[in-house]
Amino acid sequence: MKLPRPLKNLFAKYRETHAPSLTALELFRYIGPGLLVTVGFIDPGNWAANISGGAQYGTVLLWVITLSTVMLIVLQHNAAHLGIATGLCLSEAATIHLPARTGRFLVGSAMLAAVSTEVAELLGAAIAIHMLSGMPIKLAAAVSTLFVAFFLYSNSYRRIETVIIGFVSIIGVSFIYELHLVPVDWSATFRHWVTPALPDGSIVLVMSLLGAVVMPHNLFLHSEIIQSRQWQLEDEQVIRRQLKYEFLDTLFSMGIGWAINSAMIIVAAYTFFTARVEVAELQQASAVLEPILGKGAALVFAFALLCAGIASSITAGIAGGSIFAGLFGEPYDIRDSHSRLGVKLVLGLSLAIILLIEDTLQGLVLSQVALSLQLPFTIYLLVRLTSSREVMGAHANPPGTRWLLISFGAVITLLNAYLLFDFARGVFSRG
Repeated sequence: MKLPRPLKNLFAKYRETHAPSLTALELFRYIGPGLLVTVGFIDPGNWAANISGGAQYGTVLLWVITLSTVMLIVLQHNAAHLGIATGLCLSEAATIHLPARTGRFLVGSAMLAAVSTEVAELLGAAIAIHMLSGMPIKLAAAVSTLFVAFFLYSNSYRRIETVIIGFVSIIGVSFIYELHLVPVDWSATFRHWVTPALPDGSIVLVMSLLGAVVMPHNLFLHSEIIQSRQWQLEDEQVIRRQLKYEFLDTLFSMGIGWAINSAMIIVAAYTFFTARVEVAELQQASAVLEPILGKGAALVFAFALLCAGIASSITAGIAGGSIFAGLFGEPYDIRDSHSRLGVKLVLGLSLAIILLIEDTLQGLVLSQVALSLQLPFTIYLLVRLTSSREVMGAHANPPGTRWLLISFGAVITLLNAYLLFDFARGVFSRG
């Protein structure tokens, strides 16, 4: 698949200006923030969307993972770019630089998106606990919420970063193991990675896959956690150097996410789709895997889901705290009352919604669709801030990058419009 000329030019520019001379040891010092973001798009919501997509359509929808990951690299880099250049997270910058009503609306909708995200994360952790222990899902959700709250309130950012990197490693190794057990037609798989197709009835899943990868709360999160290294406190030369390393961190981390998401679809395609098995919920997926691939595969699946659920619940909690604190023009700090209240709101509202959910898989998929519906607003906010010389100074986006971001927002908005039209048509046809 040939990249569009604006995108090709953008990556050529990055190769030219964002490729510092470095050793592997130097690069390792800067790996971390990107992986915290990555765990957000290999979360249980992704698992639900990927398993559903693979079980229903085989590997045909792999192109959505490729497209959304390319979008993600550019969007996440811009969010981190904002944090490094200004010392502000996306929520703070919106509160400070936009008209009050506009800023509150955009940040408030992002807070709702963080709650929707946390629903999927906690629900996925609860499903995994149910698979491994038989504990009722709603009780397991309460246990997961308490654990995540304790972890967030009692650990430093650096320790959280180390734990999350460990979880991402476990998830990656787990799917390497699962892929080893599955007979894959790699020629067809490679073709579907780069060939767009929209099978009948797939639009909800396409939107779910898109919302599961390009997530609003992750853009807010990246602009916040990139500041943990306090790069914006250095001089201009150091800031430019850190921007270069940050892009490599983002590229590396998003590539890992692309591989893990692709592996989920491939495993589902060559187990459930080929066997014509309909998967209605994640715990059913684990149960069906056992007779097809063995008990070990089912246990690995459940344990990796638990790691994904807990890790992404932690990062979604940080994002919620950051977004809420930004409404008051403050950075995220778990010792601060506004950050603590933001975390409590996200965890508490999410648990309340989970206690009302009956169909867990449908709940997971719909949470990702909700993220897709909010996403154009966050992209608009990101474009508005990172393209402004008043906000970014010399680091403002050039016209080519600005129009590329606008085109991403337009694509997602058109898909949202089609989704709503398809939904309305279904309601009227049933009526």
